[in-house]
Amino acid sequence: MGHDQRPLVLRSALGGLGRLQNRIAAVSGWRRFAVAAGLGALATAALPPVHLLVLLVPAFVGLVWLIDASPRPRAAFAAGWWFGFGHFTAGIYWIAFALLTKPERFGWMVPFAVFGLSALMALFPACAALLTRAVRGDGPGRILVFGAAWTVFEWVRSWAFTGFPWNLIGTAWVFSDGMIQLAAVTGVYGLSLLSVVVAAMPAVLTDGGAWAGRKAVPVAAAFIVLGIVWGGGLVRLAGAGDAVVPDVRLRLVQPNIDQKLKWRPELRRQHMLRQVRMSTAAAGATQGNGAPTHVIWAETAAPLFLGGDPASLGVIGGAAPPGGLIITGTIRRTPPREKSFRIWNSLQAVDDRARVVATYDKSHLVPFGEYVPFRGLLNIAKVTEGQVDFSRGPGVRTLRLPGLPPVSPLICYEVIFPGRVADRQDRPDWLLNITNDGWYGRSAGPYQHFAAARLRAVEEGLPLVRVAGTGISAVVDAYGRTVARLGLGRAGVIDSALPAPLAGATPYGRLGDRIVLLILIAVAGAGYVLQRAR
Repeated sequence: MGHDQRPLVLRSALGGLGRLQNRIAAVSGWRRFAVAAGLGALATAALPPVHLLVLLVPAFVGLVWLIDASPRPRAAFAAGWWFGFGHFTAGIYWIAFALLTKPERFGWMVPFAVFGLSALMALFPACAALLTRAVRGDGPGRILVFGAAWTVFEWVRSWAFTGFPWNLIGTAWVFSDGMIQLAAVTGVYGLSLLSVVVAAMPAVLTDGGAWAGRKAVPVAAAFIVLGIVWGGGLVRLAGAGDAVVPDVRLRLVQPNIDQKLKWRPELRRQHMLRQVRMSTAAAGATQGNGAPTHVIWAETAAPLFLGGDPASLGVIGGAAPPGGLIITGTIRRTPPREKSFRIWNSLQAVDDRARVVATYDKSHLVPFGEYVPFRGLLNIAKVTEGQVDFSRGPGVRTLRLPGLPPVSPLICYEVIFPGRVADRQDRPDWLLNITNDGWYGRSAGPYQHFAAARLRAVEEGLPLVRVAGTGISAVVDAYGRTVARLGLGRAGVIDSALPAPLAGATPYGRLGDRIVLLILIAVAGAGYVLQRAR
């Protein structure tokens, strides 16, 4: 292509963008809401397991154009809400799979669970759109405000209404070990901020006014920053080692038991014996040298009150490695003599003498799954087995188990909460996440869950061991790199060494969300100043 033709082609491309912006700005009524919801669903395709990251650009550019064209604040709020509704509906559809494990009891809840939860979470993008609309005008300043506002409300979503920080935009980058290294400094929120700003910045290409002659500058700057972050991550990984904890050999047991069969009374002992056999099988030649010193089972892998069942304790203890442990998920109950009956979703460590040497009770329970909020008003059953709601444990803690470094246990989705997976006053050396993703079938849910778990390892600078009943089980090092993995829907074991933690806590591990909020204030302030200067 000749040099003299390039300006013409560029002008033609910008003209096409301008016409597209005009068409989006002109839609009204239900068509406007449909466009917003479609853009939100488009953004979901950037998340695991699809990772079509490029789709974030049309999704967020389109949302910015809708906000720009909003004549009143409530129109911007509505555009953000519909975007969020489409985004979350497409991202958490897998909740229906959990309810359809017992369709005769919980099938009626599917539309309330999927669409109702999506409608609630859509309030956060709606508030981000409303804040962005408050700094109206052309130029990159509004994009910085938009990125900061989106990320602030991702952070709010992590604790509001008990918290559900699922599918934060930053998780789109887990396919790149280099990119996710930023999380060691800023947490996943820094990745979200960068992603939204870079994806939305091309919206300035159709701006007029003071920025008409400098449209490409902020777009180029945004992508340069993206490249710098990626390059910095590669540099960090270049200095990463492969050290492991000496004299520790883990076996992760993934039995792949169908959720619809797991709790059937006549099959429970059979399920347990199957995992015992997998625990004691000889190590394969391809899995490295040395017999396992510790065996780990998944969440509720022992689907019974293990502490009150001497026979089952004896079977599990008999399968524990000599001088080692079997660490399993189970259900715990109050002793029979106590008047008030309570149960906990627990992790227990059983030694080779069939003794329970440590217990951890899940603290962050799933609403409607493990307990029913407002039980006095809502006379419905929880989705998990049994009629009694689970009780909360005391919270994040560090366990000291024989033969193992100090560990922070996390049951199921406790691992998705940034900054709340390790006790900063009693720092562990590794994270252990046991989960039962069998509820979600062969859907995007298990992949999204595993992506969040990997980011916790990078944020804290701690290795993470994840054991899931039906997948995905894995060993992840302190840089978020997957050392070993057993995929969804497969039965098998992983024999692996335990990666060593980083020598010291990461910046995010030390400061937590304080560093994130400082960055967000700085970016939002810069955006506001740019708009005022314009």
